[in-house]
Amino acid sequence: MTKQYFITQAEYNIWANNIVHSWLEKISDEQWEQTIVSSFPSLSATALHTAGAETIWLDRLNKVAEPRWLPNMIKGGKRDVQDAWKNSSTGLKSFIENFEESKLEQSVSFKRPDGNTYELQHYQIFGHVFNHSTYHRGQIVTMLRQAGFTSVHSIDMSTYFWTSKKPVP
Repeated sequence: MTKQYFITQAEYNIWANNIVHSWLEKISDEQWEQTIVSSFPSLSATALHTAGAETIWLDRLNKVAEPRWLPNMIKGGKRDVQDAWKNSSTGLKSFIENFEESKLEQSVSFKRPDGNTYELQHYQIFGHVFNHSTYHRGQIVTMLRQAGFTSVHSIDMSTYFWTSKKPVP
């Protein structure tokens, strides 16, 4: 793994998230809050969880004393959730761009909500964050279809490379 690999992952994450944001902007408030069986009970909860995860990992990477968990702070307003999600995605990319590649295997210690302290290496965190966001974007696509919004298309990484003409790292 190289720093450039993770920059590419961050760029893809922003690209795919921006497409999801464009879809979410087109749905009604009723669709945003509609109960749908998935990991989380609605599009709003799934988007908030994903934004929250990106934010808390960014805070942990930046060694923020009290990392923010957005689901405890934002109560589901679509614009607030999307703004926070966009900020965390661009923040992750910026963090990695400014990150010293020689520290990819350096560990980061952090607390989880259960109060226990855990440790992961930077490259593991980067990989996890982008994989986690991809997982939940897939759920959002399925949930959008269930809510009646069918104007979705591929947001696979291969589509990103084809459409952006980015070389595969």
